[in-house]
Amino acid sequence: MTQADTPPVLVTGATGRIGRLVTDLLLDAGVPVRALTHRSGTAATLPAKAQVFTGDLTVPESLEPALHGAGAVFLVWTAPPETAAAVVERLSRHVRRVVFLSSPHQTPHPFFQQPNAMARLHADIERLIAAAGLETTIIRPGMLASNSPAWWAPAIRAGQAVRWPYGAAETAPVDDRDVAAVAALTLHHDGHVGGDYVLTGPQSLTQAAQVEVIGHALGRRIAFEEMTPAEFRNLSKDAPRSTVDMLLAAWSAAVGRPAYVTTSVADILGTAPRTLHRWAADHAAEFTERP
Repeated sequence: MTQADTPPVLVTGATGRIGRLVTDLLLDAGVPVRALTHRSGTAATLPAKAQVFTGDLTVPESLEPALHGAGAVFLVWTAPPETAAAVVERLSRHVRRVVFLSSPHQTPHPFFQQPNAMARLHADIERLIAAAGLETTIIRPGMLASNSPAWWAPAIRAGQAVRWPYGAAETAPVDDRDVAAVAALTLHHDGHVGGDYVLTGPQSLTQAAQVEVIGHALGRRIAFEEMTPAEFRNLSKDAPRSTVDMLLAAWSAAVGRPAYVTTSVADILGTAPRTLHRWAADHAAEFTERP
């Protein structure tokens, strides 16, 4: 089958961290891509080979042009829950396959079992997709390595110690590139319908050890200082309280036990997942250069 014969894949959240990578990987594999963006002005950041559509998950009918003739959808939910049922119903009219970027809310590890609104939303969307009879693959990344610049880069750029709560909490950060590679492969290769994949990095590391890894990539030692939960709440007063509560509960539950680590990335891609050491070396500039 030539590229002209291959039905295009619609990538939602195409300018986001994962969606942008999925777009590139699909195009590299010769798969036509329709990139959905919320604002037309972001089209310039996308590859020239991608066909760009403007649409909004809160306005399901706006997706119609991008869906007509598509074969599959990479679904990244970036909207409130109210229109989820209408969006999934519209997907089911046009495509046979959906790869959904969800979360590990079913994972039997206390880090992932803390009540939170996003997990509930993801679970609801999974039920809607299943009820629609779509060919589905669920991708469940654990803690993303790319969270760390938002958390720790300001202090590191300033040459200060990283102050953070629950330094002994262990997670297994996964590289965005591995998540995107799994998503892209499952979108255009057979054999993954019904797949439900929890994706993690290869190693359980405390948060303090993760800061040490970043320091090693930068060629200097970065001090880590424990912050109290109350201090973290004050630092995060502009974030939703439910998100702050969830993070603190998750980190607290992860102290004293290894992170949940899977082999899913290696099983699907045939290559080992990137280590945090590799991620930090490749993204060192994010901790030294101002955005």
